[in-house]
Amino acid sequence: MTSAASTRMTDPDSEQIDRALAQSLLDGLRELSFDGVGITRLAYSPLESAALDLVEAKAKALGLATRRDAGSNLVVTLAGSNRALPALACGSHIDSVPRGGNFDGAAGVVAGLVALARLRDDGLRPVRDIQLIVLRGEESARFGRAYMGSKALFGELTETDLASKAGDTGQTLAECMEAVGVDVQAVRQGQALLNPETLCGWLELHIEQGPELTARGLPIGIVTAIRGNSRHRNIVCVGESGHSGAVPRWLRHDALLAAAELLTRMDRYWAGQVEAGHDLVITSGIFSTDPAEHALARIPGVVQFSLDIRSQNMNTINDCYRVFREECATIQEQRGVQFTLDGRLDSAPAEMDAGMVALLSEAACGLGVVSHSMASGGGHDAAVFANAGVPSGMIFVRNQNGSHNPAEAMDIDDLMVGTAVLREALRSAGQVDERPRPVGEQRT
Repeated sequence: MTSAASTRMTDPDSEQIDRALAQSLLDGLRELSFDGVGITRLAYSPLESAALDLVEAKAKALGLATRRDAGSNLVVTLAGSNRALPALACGSHIDSVPRGGNFDGAAGVVAGLVALARLRDDGLRPVRDIQLIVLRGEESARFGRAYMGSKALFGELTETDLASKAGDTGQTLAECMEAVGVDVQAVRQGQALLNPETLCGWLELHIEQGPELTARGLPIGIVTAIRGNSRHRNIVCVGESGHSGAVPRWLRHDALLAAAELLTRMDRYWAGQVEAGHDLVITSGIFSTDPAEHALARIPGVVQFSLDIRSQNMNTINDCYRVFREECATIQEQRGVQFTLDGRLDSAPAEMDAGMVALLSEAACGLGVVSHSMASGGGHDAAVFANAGVPSGMIFVRNQNGSHNPAEAMDIDDLMVGTAVLREALRSAGQVDERPRPVGEQRT
């Protein structure tokens, strides 16, 4: 156990059982979806379905009730004494990016199941149902749209979303959803598959996807807000190809230099915004010339790239996007190129509920765990739940080497610290026969 946490987590025998369960689940998920380099469980794919089956089989063996909802997500339930009360839910996503790590999403699923199993073994009969929801389709890698599973739950997927094509098979999102049992007709009509009034709260454990907890030497963080984003998956800059030695600079329409200048200007804008105290990050994670045409002696005529703008403030995102479009227009005129953009994809920022943040902080304090309050740079399903009106909170677990890569390096000790905090928060809130406090209301 990390020195930042007390040993008052649980009794040694129970801790050993919980640790063994967590490790067996992580090992099983890795064995199921290791692709030779990393972990691949794409959204709405057979491997994602197989991962749900694996978790469900373990939940049933532990004596917990299971079902699949209309979004084909797995719901595991520890029944409460008053099942008419809104349930308290925890969970995360089970899909991964191609060649990702074994902990992104899966850590929260494992923590939720271990927590429910421990509460059951401890003989807890909560007042309200406590649920683990294992969500499909959080990652944007396959269809270009994030949070597909949770957005479908709240009736927020559009016809354009459903028509998005999988990068690997070319099938539409609607076709892939239907193949795994999602009620696509209801999704298409914008029907909520889950009434937010049936949940009193959502708690999500996830690995940190940055270096802050490692740098601070702390096992967990308590998330206060989640950045929103505005994205273009595919921006095309079209110029004019030519011989590298035969076209002088003043007659060139170099698509690569035009795109590079655009991103350089956006980088300068970003630096100014940060200096002014605004929360903002800008990324172009895809940038390429056409491999069928590019050559050492050829002026690039076409360049494709992506853009990802993130902030905790939607006004900051919109201001940045406006500057981006203005710079596109300026560079088009100056360099004689044309920028073509695919559809803009927006995800709203989200504030975590003050009551849920306090609940998690108090659970950590009661266990002797030192935590750190922090914002999340990455997007999570908790943002969708929060913006749908479900009081939400998040735990980050320390993880080295970032995420979305095979080198994710979460320590099982840190996962058990986070799991213990999640468990005690569920225990506390699951035994209270009242709605959570409104956002901002303080405990007395």
